[in-house]
Amino acid sequence: MIALTTMTSKGQTTIPKEIRDKLDLQPQDQLQFTLLSDGTVIMRAKKRSKESLFGILQDKDRPTISIEQMQAK
Repeated sequence: MIALTTMTSKGQTTIPKEIRDKLDLQPQDQLQFTLLSDGTVIMRAKKRSKESLFGILQDKDRPTISIEQMQAK
């Protein structure tokens, strides 16, 4: 899919509706831009909030250890 947009004199642009719809972008979603050495720009939608990541590394089969035990290693 290719979509064209124009940048304003203030550096602002509008993400075309078909792109917003495909990515399910909502107000407050963040966009990350990565500039590669060949001039290619990769845009990624960052939709997860910090709060949604709580407990993501939790593994019920792994024993928990205290901070003191971690520092002793």
